[in-house]
Amino acid sequence: MRLRSFGGVVLALALASALVLLVAGPGYRVGIFPLRTAFSLLRWAAFSGLGVAALAAIALWRAHGRDALAILALIVAITVFAIPFRFQRMGASAPAIHDISTDTANPPAFQAVVPLRSNASNKLDYSQDVARQQREAYPDIKPLILEIPAPQAFERALFAVREAGWDIVEANADAHRIEATDTTPFFGFKDDVVVRLTPLDARTVVDVRSVSRVGRGDAGTNARRVRAFLQRLTRP
Repeated sequence: MRLRSFGGVVLALALASALVLLVAGPGYRVGIFPLRTAFSLLRWAAFSGLGVAALAAIALWRAHGRDALAILALIVAITVFAIPFRFQRMGASAPAIHDISTDTANPPAFQAVVPLRSNASNKLDYSQDVARQQREAYPDIKPLILEIPAPQAFERALFAVREAGWDIVEANADAHRIEATDTTPFFGFKDDVVVRLTPLDARTVVDVRSVSRVGRGDAGTNARRVRAFLQRLTRP
């Protein structure tokens, strides 16, 4: 279709920027390009969105605010800029760690998940430096005590895992342990989770550990996952 206005040209540029943003995550997820390229595309989309927003503002100024295409272009461009910018801000505000545990002294150990991480760049070794950074950044993440016996707590935890949409790798009622994998929606990052239940008389101590397979930092993703899971367990 022939573009007849400056606003139309700007809208086309905004849509092109949006397309770059949209292919960054899925492109990495299906193996078209590496993660470094995906992040570069996100940065390009953000800068492009900012530039297109400026052009859209100029188009609106020229049209005295009556160019519908320029208005749409401005909305698209701001959105394209805002998404990577928000992701970058989340990463900057979170510590550069990718291993979160409710028990930093004796974190739950993975067993069934270990073979699935053979090609993962992140290992499962747990250091006290990671524990220190977690305690400083997420002091609220601690073990949860449920006022129910372990068998009942296991069923509740298993239901919460399924409700979260995680892929269950192992659910061992005798060992009071659940291992699962969560896949992030945009990039398709694989993060592994282990839930450990410890009987305490008629109560149960719940510990959760969430570890990313790739990336030095996780922009707070594992902490949010652990919090959300614990909240599911305490819902009436």
